[in-house]
Amino acid sequence: MLDKLSMYLQYPFVQYALIVGILIALCSSLLGVTLVLKRFSFIGDGLSHVAFGAIAIASVLNLTNNMVLVLPITVVSAVLLLRSGQDAKIKGDAAIAMISVGAMAFGYLIMNIFSTSSNLSGDVCSTLFGSISIITLSQKEVWLCMVLSVAVVIIFILFYNKIFAVTFDESFAKATGTKADAYNLLIAIIIAVIIVLAMNLVGSLLISALVIFPALSAMRLFRSFMSVTVCSAVLSVICAFSGIVISILAGTPVGSTIVAVDVAAFGICYAAGKLSL
Repeated sequence: MLDKLSMYLQYPFVQYALIVGILIALCSSLLGVTLVLKRFSFIGDGLSHVAFGAIAIASVLNLTNNMVLVLPITVVSAVLLLRSGQDAKIKGDAAIAMISVGAMAFGYLIMNIFSTSSNLSGDVCSTLFGSISIITLSQKEVWLCMVLSVAVVIIFILFYNKIFAVTFDESFAKATGTKADAYNLLIAIIIAVIIVLAMNLVGSLLISALVIFPALSAMRLFRSFMSVTVCSAVLSVICAFSGIVISILAGTPVGSTIVAVDVAAFGICYAAGKLSL
């Protein structure tokens, strides 16, 4: 098995898949802790469905680079979701449900009406659950992912204290002069970027797992925000690497395999947390 893995690692497409997978997992885990603590975990789910609708539009328009359309639409939706979630008449969970269901239905309707593909069901399934596209990435796509991922990490590090303050006590943060609304907007935009990057990795229906599971696993072991964030990042990277390697060796779907490893890691951390009490 080690010889087989060593042989696969010599191929550029496998190296690209591992680089992109690890970077996406890292970025997802950093913001995942904040979203879980703010009880806004399913924003990833809602935005992933928006991205699905945008991909459907891009495919109908035959865009060679769907990122040009998908990224702006998802970012705008993240801003609108944040604004509507702060509306007293439309709570956060209701806003997510509205955008999620509406975008999913709209995207599937467009694909059915205008698609010229002979395998519509396969295209939809690949978009929802991930496909082999993660191992067919071009060098240009890998570089784009690297640039965006590095930008996300740098922004998180630079604004760590502000994100921490907004996460735990937004009212107090506002009282001390922190522009909480601006930082909430920054978080929403970063999540939108991560969602778009993760579409090729796990598909739109499994993206929330990358955000939620590493954070919840880390919370079983640690209590401080810094410790949970670091542990979440490490666990997420390990699970992504393991999932991609297992997928390549066993021939299983990449997205589902990564999520399965995340679930297993959560079970181990949960048990370890119970034993340490």
